[in-house]
Amino acid sequence: MDQMADSQDRVRRFNEDETVWQHYEYRRRLRLTLGAELLIPDEILDELDWFEAERECPPTWCVGRTIEST
Repeated sequence: MDQMADSQDRVRRFNEDETVWQHYEYRRRLRLTLGAELLIPDEILDELDWFEAERECPPTWCVGRTIEST
């Protein structure tokens, strides 16, 4: 894989991961702000928030063509 495609792939993966992380943080802050008294441990609730964030942010597939410099 050439260097340009590799860097674009890294940027794409970073953006996808960052989107999931932001959704996770939002869900977690919302749960903590509402202060729901649940009998479920926080670790399990954090995992559920993460799974929901991943589910809400499916990968984005883009169609395009490579522009080659001459």
